[in-house]
Amino acid sequence: MKAKLFTLAAVIATTSFISAPVAADDQLAMSICSYVAADNKNNLRKALSDNRLRLRNVYDGIVCDGLPLVRHAIKHNAADAAGFIISQLPGSQVAASGDIEWANSNGFASSPIINTIKERSAS
Repeated sequence: MKAKLFTLAAVIATTSFISAPVAADDQLAMSICSYVAADNKNNLRKALSDNRLRLRNVYDGIVCDGLPLVRHAIKHNAADAAGFIISQLPGSQVAASGDIEWANSNGFASSPIINTIKERSAS
């Protein structure tokens, strides 16, 4: 499993530098990003489950349109997907992410996801 996680992180990190056919792990990352953008929590959960991945283990390696998953969800007003993502991460990671400050400085201060982040940060 560690090898799979490392491979996923490596593929995601290098995809912005090379233009090659889409690898299986790259396809998974793209699917995760599209499920978040579409606010499809069930498909997001299924993709992670089918690939035997824990979100907390791959969260740092997945970047969607240059943004971490939670910020990508905020940008797309994907409250259900964001709630799932936030619930899968340690509270300390959520608190230290800077997502609230990012949202406030980028015009998303009224997003309902901010309250979810605050609640998780407090626990």
